[in-house]
Amino acid sequence: MGALMNAVQAVLDMGPSVMLPIIIFIVGLIFRVKVTKAITSGITVGIGMIGINLVIDLLTNTVGPVAQAMVERFGLNLTIIDAGWPAISSITWAQPIAGLMIPIILVVNLAMLGLKWTKTLNIDIWNYWHMSAAAATAYIVTGSIMMGILGGILYTIFCLIIADKTAPKVQEYYGLEGISFATGSAAGYAVFGIPAAWLISKIPGLNKINVKPETIQRRFGIFGEPMIMGVIIGAFLAILGGYDISGILQTAMTMGGIMLLMPRMVKILMEGLIPIQEGAQKMLKSRYKDREIFLGMDAALATGSPAALSTGLLMVPITLFIAVILPGNHVLPFGDLATIPFFAALIVPGRNGNIVHSVLACTVAVVFGLYMATNFAPVITQMGEGIVEFPEGAAQISNLDTGGNILNWIILKGSELFNSVF
Repeated sequence: MGALMNAVQAVLDMGPSVMLPIIIFIVGLIFRVKVTKAITSGITVGIGMIGINLVIDLLTNTVGPVAQAMVERFGLNLTIIDAGWPAISSITWAQPIAGLMIPIILVVNLAMLGLKWTKTLNIDIWNYWHMSAAAATAYIVTGSIMMGILGGILYTIFCLIIADKTAPKVQEYYGLEGISFATGSAAGYAVFGIPAAWLISKIPGLNKINVKPETIQRRFGIFGEPMIMGVIIGAFLAILGGYDISGILQTAMTMGGIMLLMPRMVKILMEGLIPIQEGAQKMLKSRYKDREIFLGMDAALATGSPAALSTGLLMVPITLFIAVILPGNHVLPFGDLATIPFFAALIVPGRNGNIVHSVLACTVAVVFGLYMATNFAPVITQMGEGIVEFPEGAAQISNLDTGGNILNWIILKGSELFNSVF
């Protein structure tokens, strides 16, 4: 077990910019893409991922301090701290079951493809940690390796089904041909967000509101440009954080840069995927006629959309406000605030980029997420003891990505039910 865990960790430590080119190269060869094209595609995808991660790091390093400033300025005092997905992923990989899950998740995915139960081949191995977190949850609660594996398998199946169902909209709205999002955080928030968005679109008055980046640009000219929207949203967040004029301008410019750069980084990554998609479709058509296959990718690709990124950024102060006024919530959102654009990844396409509807739908999803994260805190705290350093003043830790995710919460409740019955 120790050797397997060390091997898995060594691969994960290389990061997605190294893992993805290797995976893309292997997948390219499987789909009979020429070796030279497979190499070029892999490297191009890796470079695109480097660019995306640079922009995401910039986003995280900007939103994090702004969120902390808001917490301090408004004197928010909640006893459970959102430790963020990096801390929870570290906790996950430290669990003894985590090393087993990588090959199991892949085998389950391939088996479902073979049985035609899914169209998604999830090559986003970096984000397998979500499935492993579900496995770790079941293992910690029940003490059973088999129950842990079952929990991880169920989570994998949930994500693949949601990826399949949302793929048409993802491809149409984001322009990502042959792609689906099997990322656990996006899938979990879609469970509440998509139905909520549909209901919002049926409410008289609200159904007439259609605020898209394109609409803003058409009506307000330069203010609808993605980078200008980023500047405005950045300045708004900085003002809420109580920044001085220098801090406001720096935050505004950084957000403007993020809104401009992210779509270009996604475009580079997609250029690398095109030969793989073409090879996959050609091979499948020759063998299975009209059968489709989607490449499961990181929901980070959605942040190339101004609507998705704007929705996520606007949700930062809204999430903090909800946390304070929500009866029964004890979670202080913090570490995962910069991750909210990923939560919106599968919600925004359903409303065709309508920012108002998307924000309202995400608000509904976050309300449920905070309650689940509060309920999940004892188990996540138990998992993290002795592995990560808890934030100052935290009685317990949880997070929105894992603890506030309905798919993981189902595994938690199922494990608790198993304990009570057996």
